[in-house]
Amino acid sequence: MILLLLLALLVPAGLYQAGVLRLPPRWDPRAPLDIRDTPTLVTHWKLARLEWQPSACLAALEASRLEMPRVPDRASDTGCPIANAVRLEAGEVALSPARPVVTCPLAVAWAMFERHALQPAARAHFGQGVRSARHLGTYNCRNVYHRQGGRRSQHATANAIDIAGFTLADGRGITLLRDWGEEEGAEAAHGTPAAFLRDVRDGACRYFRAVLGPDYNAPHRDHFHLDRGRWSRCS
Repeated sequence: MILLLLLALLVPAGLYQAGVLRLPPRWDPRAPLDIRDTPTLVTHWKLARLEWQPSACLAALEASRLEMPRVPDRASDTGCPIANAVRLEAGEVALSPARPVVTCPLAVAWAMFERHALQPAARAHFGQGVRSARHLGTYNCRNVYHRQGGRRSQHATANAIDIAGFTLADGRGITLLRDWGEEEGAEAAHGTPAAFLRDVRDGACRYFRAVLGPDYNAPHRDHFHLDRGRWSRCS
């Protein structure tokens, strides 16, 4: 039985490696990531590959028809280099301030999050999409929490973005500072800003490594911190 199971796994793998077996692009680990495809079990691996293979990130932008101008690499002797970075152009959701500098993997993660988590959450709760998102910055050469010592923040390499709130298609504004705790002490009801923001947080955790918000600590009471750094945390 075990031998048959191994054969059932190895034979298709061998055919795939030989180029005989062709997989749909969204299931093919070697195909560029296309943010328009419905996420699969392979998507997480494809996102991770963007960080150690810059050419794969550029291929993902091209495959997804995302036009994001590259930013020249810039060395730093203070631990704040710019590398493999782009201008984050708006998709359906306009960013304010516009066109921040971010790493290419963060840009792709944002596009995935916008398409497969943010907009579906808005439509599920309010019957309309998100028109814009207000961010508090991406690149900032500093340590975590602006401490004198300690490790560099993901913002120091433009590998993070802080989101303070959203504007729906009808102009309604939703902010973390005002709306996250509107039903504090009780489960947020469907269709409320608090429930929407919690769904947005949970959706972001599928595409960003660290997602920190008001439930994490006081410094994040007014925004979501989203990054593609080394450490994973969803709170």
